[in-house]
Order: sequence, then structure tokens, then C-alpha cells
Amino acid sequence: MKLQTLTELLTPHPYPGRGILLGRSADGQHGVMAYFIMGRSENSRNRVFDETPDGLRTRAFDERKMTDPSLIIYHPVRRVGGATIVTNGDQTDTIRDALQAGQSYVEALRLRCFEPDGPNYTPRISGVLTDQGSYCLSILKSADGDPQCNHRFFYEYDAPLAGEGHIIHTYQENLNPLPSFEGEPRRVSLTAPSPAALAQELWAHLNEENRVSLFVRYRALSTGDEETVIINKHS
Repeated sequence: MKLQTLTELLTPHPYPGRGILLGRSADGQHGVMAYFIMGRSENSRNRVFDETPDGLRTRAFDERKMTDPSLIIYHPVRRVGGATIVTNGDQTDTIRDALQAGQSYVEALRLRCFEPDGPNYTPRISGVLTDQGSYCLSILKSADGDPQCNHRFFYEYDAPLAGEGHIIHTYQENLNPLPSFEGEPRRVSLTAPSPAALAQELWAHLNEENRVSLFVRYRALSTGDEETVIINKHS
């Protein structure tokens, strides 16, 4: 698979939806995690990220404008044991509960399917980054928009290469209805020396009208020290 830059991948795409990026820093010393949300409706755009003791949550920026919290208010990131979970929905908690019970993220996601938001049937995307730097990604999606069939895809990356990562997002194109992401997670170069630099790079390449919030974290593989950057359009 071609190694792409974030510029090549994101700049031409006005609405990739929600996206997860996992990888290893260019110096090979940090596990890298990023999660972004975008929105086309007022309800989707009315959100911010807040850091929590075990990760991250979404919340309404203006509670008066929130019309339906069911699929947009959740915990995208949670720490459990020696891993950090990141997802685009409440399956974060499904994976956390499974890992705490000694099960795998695959077993957890076999209990879930795409989101019930027809006609889009938004995919559920999920990732787990271990403290050793290996990671996995998955996507649960409908059969080309047909909700009668759920497809589950799992991708695992052992000993990731320094300066590389993989990104997966919910939508393939900005159409109506929104078609699900197609193919394997995209292979991307990670040259940013810090989470602040990566956050600025990602934010700059997300469509200005549709971008909502961004979370970036670098975790030192040797010490476990973490550095997190959050950017909210509404601040």
C-alpha cells in the first residue's frame, strides 16, 4: 500500500466524518493516537472534547441546541490495563468491559454493528493502542448501505515502523447518503516531532467548515509518559 501524507489524504476530502489515526512517532519512541470528529448538521457541530481521568468524552457546547445526544455524546477514548481504546461511539465501553473481563477487542465488537442512523448507517470504527506500541483497527459497516447485513473487518499491526501509521475514517465520499469507508486503513507518514505539531498538521488539513474537534496523544514507549493536545472549534 502506498505511503501517503496527511496532506494527500485529507485535503481533497471535505467530509471524511470521524477518523482514527494510530502509529509510531518518527523517532520510534512514542505510540501515536489521534481522533477527530466532523459535522454537517448543527447537532453534530455542537460538540467539544473534554479530557477525563481515563481518556476523553464529547459534550454539547451549547446544551440548548442539543436535539439528539444518542450517537454523538460518548467516551471516544478510555484507558484500561495496558491499552488505550479509541472509537467513534459507545463501543468504547463495550471494548473496555471485554478487556476487563479478560476477553479481546474482537470478541467485544462481535456484539456490535454499524450505527442505526439510516440511510447512512455510519460505520463503527475502533482502535486499540498497546503500551508496547502495537495496535489494531476495525470497522463494522453495512453491506453497501443495506442494513440487512453487517460486515466486520479487523486489522492488526505488530512492531509498527517508526514514522508510519494507519488512518481509518467513517465516510468514503461526501455524498447523500454517505457511503462507508472502503478498503484497508490508509498507510500514512508521521513526521511530526510532537503531539502539538501533529495536531496542527491534522487540523490544518481537515475541512475548515466541517471540522469540530481533534484529540492527539503521544505515549512514551519506555516510560508511559503521555502528552495530549485537544483542539475544539468551539472554545
